[in-house]
Amino acid sequence: NLLEAELFGHVRGAFTGAVATRAGRLEQASGGTLFLDEVGTMSAGLQAKLLRALQEREFERVGDSHSIRVDVRFIAATNSDLEGMVDDGSFRKDLYYRLNVIPIHLPPLRERRDDIPILVKSLLHKLGQQLDPARGEVAFSQEAIRRLMAYDWPGNIRQLENVIERALALPPGRSQIDVG
Repeated sequence: NLLEAELFGHVRGAFTGAVATRAGRLEQASGGTLFLDEVGTMSAGLQAKLLRALQEREFERVGDSHSIRVDVRFIAATNSDLEGMVDDGSFRKDLYYRLNVIPIHLPPLRERRDDIPILVKSLLHKLGQQLDPARGEVAFSQEAIRRLMAYDWPGNIRQLENVIERALALPPGRSQIDVG
């Protein structure tokens, strides 16, 4: 499983393409924090291995039997209903309680419309630097901001980011993005 190898690392020969021993994200994050995105999509086997790493503060790389000790703080995120998944047996109850120490509910963007202008400004700066570092600052017109605030954003921040990236790319060279 590539996700497992990415998280836990692997030893040479553990699977096709494993030509060298490699530290995974968990080992690399030792002494710090590891962000786990979309934990609700993990396989049962990966859930069990992650639970052991959380409880015992150790794990084995894929294809290895040698334990590696780590000191990692975990932050987990998901769009899934983990409580429902625990109830239907598709997510481990013990892992859920290990991860759910300080739950933070972040409402969808459609419930935080006043955040949109701030997010737009931040994303414009970030994406502008990534796409064309030499380009000057770009802004959305007031009417464009009003339209962005009126939209429901079913894809939340990721969708907003895609819209901004598209607006920066087509046509290039503008300093203000308007409706139309």
